[in-house]
Formats: sequence, C-alpha cells, structure tokens
Amino acid sequence: MKAMLLAAGRGERMRPLTDQTPKPLLSVNGTSLIDYHLINLARAGITDVVINTCWLASRIIDHIGNGDKFNLRVSYSHEQQALETAGGVANAMHLLGDEPFLLISSDIWCDVNIESLKPLTLQHQAHLILVDNPAHHQQGDFSLEQGKVSLDCTQGTLTYSGIGIFHPSMFHRAHEQTMALRQVLLPAIQNEKVSGQHYRGMWMDVGTPHRLSQLDSLLKQQNGSANH
Repeated sequence: MKAMLLAAGRGERMRPLTDQTPKPLLSVNGTSLIDYHLINLARAGITDVVINTCWLASRIIDHIGNGDKFNLRVSYSHEQQALETAGGVANAMHLLGDEPFLLISSDIWCDVNIESLKPLTLQHQAHLILVDNPAHHQQGDFSLEQGKVSLDCTQGTLTYSGIGIFHPSMFHRAHEQTMALRQVLLPAIQNEKVSGQHYRGMWMDVGTPHRLSQLDSLLKQQNGSANH
C-alpha cells in the first residue's frame, strides 16, 4: 500500500509561524510534524510515499529529499496553487496508481498504529478513522453506524481524523479541480460506500499556534515520564 501526505496548505491560522516555515515542518518535542508521519509509515512497512506541495515547497523537499533518511521512497506532487484535499489527491493520481492508498493530513498528530490499518480490505470506496470531537469542533463531522459512516447525526457525531484509506475512483471527478475532500466523500457516504472505525487514542489537529504549543508540552511531558 502506498501513502500520501497532504502538505500543500498555506497554514493561515498558524501565521506568523508559517510565513517562513511550511506548517508540516513546524516541530513538537524537537521533531517536525511531517517527520512523525514519515517515521510511523516506515515503521509500519510502508515504503512508497507521495507528498503534495505548494506553499514553500522547496523547504519541504530540501528537508525530506528522496526519503532515504527515513528508509522511504518519496515522490512529490507540486501544485502551482493549492488544490485543496480532493484536488490535490487527483493531481497526484499518476504517482499513487490504481490500488487503495493511505491518506494522512500532515498537520495532525495521532498515535494510531499504522500497521494495523494495512491489512484492512477496502470493501467500499473509503475507510475513515474517526475520533472524539475536540473542543474546537464539537459539532463533529459524521456518525458511525455498524461500521459505516453516516450523515444521520441524530445519535451523536465523531470527527474525521485526517487519516483514511481511499480507492482512487473516489477522485475521478476532482481531476484538475480545486475540490475539498468532503465534496467527494458526501455522495459516497450517501450511497453507503464509506466504512469507518472509532479510534480512541491520542489525536490532535495541530491547526493553531496554541494547539501546537499544547501538543509540544504534552509530548515533552510524556517523554520526560518515559525517561524516569
């Protein structure tokens, strides 16, 4: 299975931190956000990774290179202007191939075991990792009913973690368009073509300087505890 890391965003909510540094290269506990994902992918035995770039792309490419230092083979899909999630994936399809792939937003932190996702057989068009709603997104995104993602949220909601497995066919209509992931997910969910699971481990959407600082403190605290 190949993986794709989404790293093209401007990071407006992170300014001024992202004026000179792309958001994926912001660090917590001494390691950049995107490095955590690359390390976890390598540990899980995933060797081929595609990264989309736009804002300060050269900084990301200079930092990661061809992936050798992570024991990975890294390819880049550059966007002249950010195409959003679905558009970015469609733009990279020539690198991803025809098989289901793992898609991860590089501005999240999660301790999910990537290796546990590899054996999943994609029965539908996508499989989403959902998490408890964070304080900044209490309304959630979707509900989960008997293993299927639903738009009927009367029984409570969960938040899409930014991690999922997708079939390439999901992105055909996003080709050469600026399109959000939700725009391709909604019709698939309505047609009951999206499965999901509720992950209850540690997860954070590192979308603001405050949450970046929170995660940094938390990881340093965990690291300190582990060293005693």
